[in-house]
Amino acid sequence: MESMLNKLKSTVTKVTADVTSAVMGNPVTREFEVGRHIASGGPGMSWRIYNGTKKSTKQEVAVFVFDKKIIDRYQKFEKDQIIDSLKKGVQQLTRLRHPRLLTVQHPLEESRDCLAFCTEPVFASLANVLGQWDNLPSPVPTDIKEYKLYDVETKYGLLQVSEGLSFLHSGVKMVHGNLCPENIILNKSGAWKIMGFDFSISSSNPSDAEPKYVCKEWDPNLPPLCLANPEYVAPEYILSVSCDAASDMYSLGVLIHAVFNEGKPVFQVNKQDIFKSFSRQLDQLSRLSPGLLSQIPEEVREHVKMLLSVTSNVRPDADQMTKIPFFDDVGAMTLQYLDSLFQRDNLQKSQFYKSLPKVLPKLPKRVIVNRILPALTSEFVNPDMVPFILPNVLLIAEECTKEEYVRLILPDLTPVFKQQEPVQILLIFLQKMDLLLTKTPPEDIKNSVLPMVYRAVEAPSIQIQELCLNIIPTFANLIEYPSMKNALIPRIKSACLQTSSLAVRVNSLVCLGKILEYLDKWFVIDEILPFLQQIPSREPAVLMGILGIYKCTFNHKKLGIPKEHLAGKSLPHLVSLSIDNNLNLNQFNSFMAVIREMLNRMEAEHKTKLEQLHIMQEQQRSLNINQINQSEETKNTPSPATQVRDIDEIFGSNSGGAGVNGKVNGSSWTITQPSRVSLTLEEKQRLAKEQEQAAKLRSQQPLAPQSIKPATTTPQAKDLTSSLLNNMTSLNNFSLNSGTRTMPMQGGTISSTFPAGPTMGGMGTMGVSNGFNSPMGFQTAGMGMGMRPAAPGLYGGMATTTSTPNFSALNQNQPSKSPDMSVLDSLFTSSKPKVSMNQMAPKPAPGATAPSPWLNQFGTGQPSQTAPMQATPMGMAGVQGGFGMQANPFFNPQNFSQPVASSTINAGGMKQSTSVNNDLKDLFG
Repeated sequence: MESMLNKLKSTVTKVTADVTSAVMGNPVTREFEVGRHIASGGPGMSWRIYNGTKKSTKQEVAVFVFDKKIIDRYQKFEKDQIIDSLKKGVQQLTRLRHPRLLTVQHPLEESRDCLAFCTEPVFASLANVLGQWDNLPSPVPTDIKEYKLYDVETKYGLLQVSEGLSFLHSGVKMVHGNLCPENIILNKSGAWKIMGFDFSISSSNPSDAEPKYVCKEWDPNLPPLCLANPEYVAPEYILSVSCDAASDMYSLGVLIHAVFNEGKPVFQVNKQDIFKSFSRQLDQLSRLSPGLLSQIPEEVREHVKMLLSVTSNVRPDADQMTKIPFFDDVGAMTLQYLDSLFQRDNLQKSQFYKSLPKVLPKLPKRVIVNRILPALTSEFVNPDMVPFILPNVLLIAEECTKEEYVRLILPDLTPVFKQQEPVQILLIFLQKMDLLLTKTPPEDIKNSVLPMVYRAVEAPSIQIQELCLNIIPTFANLIEYPSMKNALIPRIKSACLQTSSLAVRVNSLVCLGKILEYLDKWFVIDEILPFLQQIPSREPAVLMGILGIYKCTFNHKKLGIPKEHLAGKSLPHLVSLSIDNNLNLNQFNSFMAVIREMLNRMEAEHKTKLEQLHIMQEQQRSLNINQINQSEETKNTPSPATQVRDIDEIFGSNSGGAGVNGKVNGSSWTITQPSRVSLTLEEKQRLAKEQEQAAKLRSQQPLAPQSIKPATTTPQAKDLTSSLLNNMTSLNNFSLNSGTRTMPMQGGTISSTFPAGPTMGGMGTMGVSNGFNSPMGFQTAGMGMGMRPAAPGLYGGMATTTSTPNFSALNQNQPSKSPDMSVLDSLFTSSKPKVSMNQMAPKPAPGATAPSPWLNQFGTGQPSQTAPMQATPMGMAGVQGGFGMQANPFFNPQNFSQPVASSTINAGGMKQSTSVNNDLKDLFG
């Protein structure tokens, strides 16, 4: 890489040194910057051609430099002859002005080291193009080495040379005298220009109709630069020292031959013995072989043969040559017409520009870019011609690369973008907008192209607005999103709202509908859909346009309308529009189809959402229940609620029976079980208090009743009262342990789990439901025991205490021996006959049970002082908690009915102590 850079540096340094040495001190360098060496030309290829620019205007030029070093080998008078000859040629060229002659920008300047003058920009000489590379830079420029002439370039080039000769012969009365490839210059646009007037001969009688030319005798001793190119000079000039306009026509014939034969002339001339060579040449010219002209196109072959005729009168003149059929080529005529456009009026120009698009495809790109395009862009200064020129320029732009477009076309188009008159300019640009947006750089699009589109949308002409709105969707994908969002869409909305033209309003809606896919979803929802509700008109076309935008937004996979917007804004708007009287049946059906589709999707989406929420709630509830169950399973002791459930299972309670969780005396006591759903804070607080109360009951010491010792020393008999109290205490304890609540203590009286109500004394007929059989009624006598008839407890004062009794478990086994009831003897008055309690004890007899006199004595003692109990149905099905009648042996029908009830209860799974049953039988018979 470094070696390449060094090589490049040395090359640049060498070129700079050559330029500096050649031009240094020349007055041309005061006004012009001299660039690189690009070509060579002129007599003997002695002129080096450099590109350059004018310092003041930056105008591009070509600088011709003749380095005097190349003639150092000549003597001084020869040098002077050479310099004089070169000066004459440049001075003559400077005086002549014609499109077919090379244009001089700055006259010849001489310095000690060189001659220099400036001309229009130049590509190369025809000799360079044909392969003559003398005095060219090394290496030979690639563009020259690879340059190939197209047929249209050759034809038009020869036509230009013929026109130049016609001007010299007819207009100036001058013979060029040295027409050859090195004196034909191809300018920057490819036009062929004549130079090298070093040996030109002017007419000695210019005022006469018949010009007369005096030429000098050929002197082979002169330096070659002081002589014309002998291979292109007419034979009469050498042999008879005569010349006229026909001599130049002979040179034109040889030039045509060279162009079609890779730069080779008709004959090779021996410059050492030129006269002998020309003598042989005359003989060959008099009988030209067909093979000599075989490379020349057939259309011009006969004319070339005439041009090469020995007899000058046979040769066609320059004006005749311009009219031969060979030059009637479409491309050549097009180029010729372009070069003469400045002479035409606007009507002729417009007709030519209209037909030009048909010709352009037939021309080579190089010809179009270098020859036609400059001629077209130069006409942009004429506003009336721009609508005719612009289609051709844009057609050429399509064939150009992006780099060529930016370099050659865009600079000339930029001013045209800003023209608003005539209106056809906007129409043409809009039709080619995709081309402009594709090849124009982003900065120029932002500064030049899009402002033109915005002007078109806001144009006062309805036709312009309609066309613009129709074309915008075709190139919307090429517009940057910020420009579309912030500049284009607001102008389209404004045009739709403010216009009085129905066509513009409808086209605005259609345009918006087509460019929806290039917009963001939320921009459409926030800007486009609300805008639809602002449109004032209600014509069917407008309504269908609104419907179309809703439908496109709703169905587009990238956009869509949220169900909230559908429910709150879109559907209400569409429903109100659907019943407009201007709509016909088909249009109404279209509205309803879209509305139904929106409703169906909104329903499906919201239903799906609710289902998902429901599933999530169920999952969360299940998770909470699992956590509660896990926490309950980790407890070491069973909760009171668990005991209640166990009792329910023992008694076989169900939703239809009144088991342990029953109702007593019209009131209920509910035991709260852990719910299968999450508990409220109040439920948790109540559960905690219940558990705390149960724990207190379990932790208290048992309170045993005091036994009454008899005064006699007789053997101790079983205290029936104590036994009865113990049995009842165990039953009550069973009930308390089965519940989760305890009743408060009332002033020294035991408040058991039985609800407050009438005392047992005076109990009337009661309806009892045991959960298995139908309710049973039973009669009881007055059971007042004379101890505390008005006590609120169920067992009117059978035991009084100041502390909470400690109840033993139900399943403790009592002694199975016969109870000793003598301790109750002291309870009876002395007026009665002395009967011991042991005598009153029942004697078991097979088959039947006799009435108990103890019971009778209790039943006849005193009337009940409590209100009789009304027959109350005791069905307590479905109530949890509380002391049920099945757990209360005093309400158990097995003790008051036929023995079949006992079997029913036993079938239910209740296990009672044998001693308890025996004591009850002893008590009630």
